[in-house]
Amino acid sequence: MNRYIKYTLTVLVSLAGFHQTSSAQEALGPRAALTKQSILIGEQTQLHLSVRFRVKDSIGFPKLADSIGKIKIAGGFKADTAFDKVDNSIETITRHYNITAFDSGTYTIPSYAFKLPVGVMQTDSLILDVKTVAVDTTKAFYNIKQPLAIKYNFWDWLRDNWKLVLGVLAAMAATGGVVYYLLKRPKKEVIAEEPKVIKPPHVIALEKLDEIKGKQLWQQDQVKAYYIEISDVVRDYLEQRYNIQALEQTSEEIFASLKTMDIASEDRNLLRQLLILSDMVKFAKEKPTSFENEKSMENAVNFVKDTQSYLRPTDTKEDEAK
Repeated sequence: MNRYIKYTLTVLVSLAGFHQTSSAQEALGPRAALTKQSILIGEQTQLHLSVRFRVKDSIGFPKLADSIGKIKIAGGFKADTAFDKVDNSIETITRHYNITAFDSGTYTIPSYAFKLPVGVMQTDSLILDVKTVAVDTTKAFYNIKQPLAIKYNFWDWLRDNWKLVLGVLAAMAATGGVVYYLLKRPKKEVIAEEPKVIKPPHVIALEKLDEIKGKQLWQQDQVKAYYIEISDVVRDYLEQRYNIQALEQTSEEIFASLKTMDIASEDRNLLRQLLILSDMVKFAKEKPTSFENEKSMENAVNFVKDTQSYLRPTDTKEDEAK
């Protein structure tokens, strides 16, 4: 007897579970519905397209055109999502479309196809009844009323546009303040800078030679440094005066570059004696006499003075002041 009871309970539980599973499976799929199946011309209602599916599955919603025959879809759609209260693995997505029609009649909304893992499933077709507005023909017609004349004075306009007026006044006040500040602010004194005096090459060379003479290098047995400094001053003068690369050339290259220059033969001899003796001191360790050391400085000074460029009036005054 007990065995029979257990068997019966087992069968009942299995049947109940099978029924619940079958119900759940049958509930899966798409569905279409209307909020109102009957509307007036120009009135709106909503078309609801929903699909119930398992979360792990992928689905494909149908794409709706701008109109369904004479039924117009007003704008896009709103969507919402809901999960089954008993089984969280089941989800329902619903899209809501606002629809309307401007001609009376009974219209059929066709079924829509949804792509599901089990295949393509169709919704049921729907019927939308569009009615005209009822007109009471028993009442008399009335003439169209003329537009009402409304008095609108300045104060009414000011009341409606006071924010704009305040904004304009504030902008005018700000502009006036900036202009007043710019006109009344203390002006900065413009200090004229004295023009920079550009010294001619011969003045610079003579100043440097005078500095070398004051160092008394050869008197301190620094003969090589003495000739290096004199040679560099003369070479730099030649670059500025005759526009040749004297600092990078050998003495022979310098003589060749100056071959076509307007230089007196006496001055060429002074330059040659100076540069050749400087090369011998720097490279051949020549030891000139005291007379030759003094003569080399004299030759450099005389060469610069004899070959200086044409003096402008301002340069002449500057040299005389010195």
